[in-house]
Amino acid sequence: MSLNKNSTLLTESDPRWLDIKTKNIKADGLFVYANTMTKVYCRPSCPSRIPKLNHIEIFDNYKLAENKNYRACKRCNPNGESTSEKNSRLVAKACKIIEDRKGDIKLNEISIQVKISACFFHRIFKNIIGITPKQYSTAIRINNMYCELTKENKNITNAIYDSGFNSCSRFYAIADDSLGMTPSVYRKGGKDVLIQFAIVKCSLGNILVARSLRGICAISFGDNPTKLLNNLQDQFSNAKFIGNDLNFENMVTEAINIVEKTHSQFNLPLEIKGIVFKQRVWKTLLTIPALTTYIPNSPIC
Repeated sequence: MSLNKNSTLLTESDPRWLDIKTKNIKADGLFVYANTMTKVYCRPSCPSRIPKLNHIEIFDNYKLAENKNYRACKRCNPNGESTSEKNSRLVAKACKIIEDRKGDIKLNEISIQVKISACFFHRIFKNIIGITPKQYSTAIRINNMYCELTKENKNITNAIYDSGFNSCSRFYAIADDSLGMTPSVYRKGGKDVLIQFAIVKCSLGNILVARSLRGICAISFGDNPTKLLNNLQDQFSNAKFIGNDLNFENMVTEAINIVEKTHSQFNLPLEIKGIVFKQRVWKTLLTIPALTTYIPNSPIC
């Protein structure tokens, strides 16, 4: 058998070849591969054209490649911070800026702080996270609203402004879809509200989705399904609950599957992933036609 055939079979049998072929970003940092013709080594996710099998040599790290006189690719920078890593870092920084400003910040202000153009920043933010900066800002405001409405001795108007909304009209435009009830009823623990819930598996563990007749009122993650349900009952202590509805569970599962298919592979803090995942599930559920009305099962409480 010729040397070229041996080389081809060796690369093809290496499990890392699949990462190279699919340009798997998760494999970056685990190994590098080199082109024996150009004498250049790359990350698995390098956007450059993949060499022929018999021209590929795989190394456990970039130092081993350099010891054999291969030089680093200028496109993917395999011995330093890659473009995707740099962009992920900038997006994580931008998310922190948005959180610190309670979602009340314009795109141009964020782009100035991360030192890239607004247009380019918007593009990489959506590409990495899956939602726009504006949608992330909305998610932050909604999360803040949940906290503000539970504070004693705070009126609803102050809670709206302290959550990051710069006008009451902006909040009430999404109130039904984000709270599933009026703010006053929310503050009363969902008094007399009928809440349907489902708990299904997702990449972040278990996810609980709850809705009232007016809209989604809670989305939460956790390892323990029982604890998720207990937290929901504590949050809406004066509501009535309905579970075990197969149609609603299927509806939530469908939304999770849609989100999971395009879930970000970039390395981002878990807190950011949770906020983004929740926002995307919420938006996806709004696009799925209601599959069922409430069925008068015996409520949990």
